[in-house]
Amino acid sequence: MDFREHLRKIIHVDMDAFYASVEQLDDPSLKGKALAVGGSSKRGVVAAASYEARKHGVKSAMSGKQAARLCPHLIFVRPRFERYKDISQQIRKIFFEYTDLVEPLSLDEAYLDVTVNKFNFPSATVLAREIREKIKTKTGLNASAGISINKFIAKVASDINKPNGQKTIPPEDVIAFLEQLDIRKFYGVGKVTQDKMYRLGIFTGADLKLKTLDYLQEHFGKSGLHYYNVVRGIHLSEVKTSRIRKSLGAERTFSENISSEIYMLAKLEDIAEEVERRLKTSRVAGKTITLKLKYSDFSVQTRSKTLKLFIASKALIMEETRTLLYQEPIKDSIRLLGISLSNLNTDQSKSVKTSAILKEEQLKLPF
Repeated sequence: MDFREHLRKIIHVDMDAFYASVEQLDDPSLKGKALAVGGSSKRGVVAAASYEARKHGVKSAMSGKQAARLCPHLIFVRPRFERYKDISQQIRKIFFEYTDLVEPLSLDEAYLDVTVNKFNFPSATVLAREIREKIKTKTGLNASAGISINKFIAKVASDINKPNGQKTIPPEDVIAFLEQLDIRKFYGVGKVTQDKMYRLGIFTGADLKLKTLDYLQEHFGKSGLHYYNVVRGIHLSEVKTSRIRKSLGAERTFSENISSEIYMLAKLEDIAEEVERRLKTSRVAGKTITLKLKYSDFSVQTRSKTLKLFIASKALIMEETRTLLYQEPIKDSIRLLGISLSNLNTDQSKSVKTSAILKEEQLKLPF
């Protein structure tokens, strides 16, 4: 398969340190300071960090205690998700001014297919720059972008000139770009896979490309075909304008560790109520229920059960959660509890696919 058979013009827009940047925008006294959204110097987890904080090693999903240790002058602020959602909606409106083929990944990033766009403009690079400028004008925030022939490469490219920059990988540069790319920068290659590839002598895209499909499938299972294709510039995933929700849940981190199962049940009642509310809002139900437990040593355990029928009510959620909680003894005190439902009754037909393929003559136009 030749990657040129499936060329599109894809922009990946990624807001720069979104939550932290919103807080600095709304409170000018925080500008230029090391800032963490969420967590605290004693408890909780960092949801986002400003670039000033990142210089000290602070990053999202890190415990607040560790973040404070790395950066003693770190400022913690409580997250304001309604505010982030409001700005995210403003940004998405800008996207839709250019194309209807928008696939949001989260509040702060999205893919745009501009192969055919509302301005009938040939250059995706120019459109990306214009979109970023419009976001800055309307929200006061900076965005970065990656532009290339598919979602995979656009996603990788958007990190190259962060913050407040963009990078275009045109068709003629795709193979050379992928061959020199460090394997840890391949989108989707996590720490475990990275370490495994390093042990196998795979450090760059060029190293990966030397491996046969059989070799990659032997060592990486179903992911082997994906790695074999993407390093050759082949990624067939289209921009989907309606993403299918796969799970829905809620969790709570406690100010003090808890060890009493009776107390845990009381906390799980509140969490189950929130899950019920979210299920009703989304008009979905689920068959697989999962109880998440994070212990005082930060290790995480999940316990799941798949039911014969879909459930959405708090009563049924708690009935199954109680069973999962008492399934086996709790090994240590608990700092976080969570409940989620998956295997949802989501209508698969709502997924919208696109098939905008560049024609040969379009390749001669500016990318």
